[in-house]
Amino acid sequence: MSANPNSEARGAVPAGAPAPPPASRTSARSYADAPRRPSRGRPVGIPPRASRTASSKPSGRAPGAAAAAVLAVAALAAGLAFPAPLAASGGELELDGAALSLLWAFPFAGMLLSIALFPLFAPGFWERHFGKVAAGWALAFLLPGMIWIGPAVTLYSALHTVIAEYVPFMVVLLALFTIAGGIRVTGSLAGTPLTNLGFLASGTVLASLMGTTGAAMLLVRPLLRALATRKHKVHSVIFFIFLVANAGGCLTPLGDPPLFLGFLKGVDFFWTLRQLWPQTLFLCGSLLAVHFAVDTFLYRREGGGKASGEPGAEAPGLEGKRNFILLLGVVGLVLWSGTAGGGRIAIWGDIEYGHANLARDLGLLALAGLSLATTPGSVRRGNGFTWGPIQEVAKLFGGIFLTMIPAISILRAGTAGALKPLVSLVTGPDGAPVDSAYFWLTGALSSFLDNAPTYLVFFNSAGGDAARLMHDLPGTLAAVSCGAVFMGANTYIGNAPNFMVRSIAEERGVKMPSFFGYMGWSVCVLIPLFVAITFLFFR
Repeated sequence: MSANPNSEARGAVPAGAPAPPPASRTSARSYADAPRRPSRGRPVGIPPRASRTASSKPSGRAPGAAAAAVLAVAALAAGLAFPAPLAASGGELELDGAALSLLWAFPFAGMLLSIALFPLFAPGFWERHFGKVAAGWALAFLLPGMIWIGPAVTLYSALHTVIAEYVPFMVVLLALFTIAGGIRVTGSLAGTPLTNLGFLASGTVLASLMGTTGAAMLLVRPLLRALATRKHKVHSVIFFIFLVANAGGCLTPLGDPPLFLGFLKGVDFFWTLRQLWPQTLFLCGSLLAVHFAVDTFLYRREGGGKASGEPGAEAPGLEGKRNFILLLGVVGLVLWSGTAGGGRIAIWGDIEYGHANLARDLGLLALAGLSLATTPGSVRRGNGFTWGPIQEVAKLFGGIFLTMIPAISILRAGTAGALKPLVSLVTGPDGAPVDSAYFWLTGALSSFLDNAPTYLVFFNSAGGDAARLMHDLPGTLAAVSCGAVFMGANTYIGNAPNFMVRSIAEERGVKMPSFFGYMGWSVCVLIPLFVAITFLFFR
């Protein structure tokens, strides 16, 4: 840990007075010598927004702007009370998580509480101004960072996050959202327990083949159409998030970003299938069985055969089939970009964009444009397709990515940072890894933080040698992998598709539970299963 500059003499200061803010400490080396951070992969979703009407438009007085300004000023005042001064790692531009207090996670906590509480207590305000609130919390980190950490380090961290992590995240999500929105299942879909079980089971399998986001975007609209005349729908959407948007992606590196990062670190492509299928089968099989039992009970209470799908006679089939080819193109581009070499484009300092990544992002945007140009508008209208969910994701996750910077830096500091009491739990008194601790700590932090860097932190804590982990410590690597993937289902922000599914469902009239309401479902359904997985596989 770097020495605390507060211990250095800085001139005469009255007793009891706060120390003056330090000058910015940046690298004496060139920016190009600063270390690069691995980009986050994953990423996640946002709270839904009901269909707008004329009466829901913001007034000209823009009360949300004033509220965002108040939040920013309040956060700046809080920032002035943070421990100071702070330095970059070794005097470099990389933010030193070992020097950060947990108070720097305050903006991230505020962002999460805003997502959880505003829709409950001020839904109208949140509907119109959630983007301003997200911007306010982002400033809650950036402004104090400029003062206490230094403008160069803060700007570097923000630009790195936006360019190397947020932009690729949004491009992939936009492509999948657009292309999957051009595929429509036709026919009269009846939301019977067997039909719903078929959707969940097929989506769970597809999640490992085309990614959790791709599978979720492909099947959520057909599922909602099947549920159109059902009285009880929420449970099916929640289990869809549990299974398709999370647990189903545990069998291949294509399924979820943490596993893809493990593949890039040297984990064999088929290792996850060979080693994680028992845990995945247990969790997914249990969830499918629980959902079928609950859905059957509720279906009978509703009167049985009355749920006949959306009204109107329509031949069964698929519209927009060419979009399946485009979806395969998305998967192929993402896989290729992770394994291709090539040069890099320098943007600022050591912030670079690889040629392969640029080609991937341009290719993804081209595929999305091709889908828009070639898919008949009637297909998207039949799907109830709107741009509202992706706009919400872009705004809220912009705030989440920025406010998460100090929290991720503290986590990366490991036992040298403020989370030392937690991180140290993964090693026993004899120095051996504690698999159960790896599973729960990776999972608990992945429920709220980006699960890709969380996976990397604990992957490196276990030694970071893929060959050794696969052959000598397979249980530890399995615990880290399952924790990162499975427990992304614990909250709406645990994985990219979670909030997207919620937003699409709300636009289709499904009243989804609040942030804490959803966590109530995960505590009652998922946590007991995770406890069972611990005793069965990670003791």
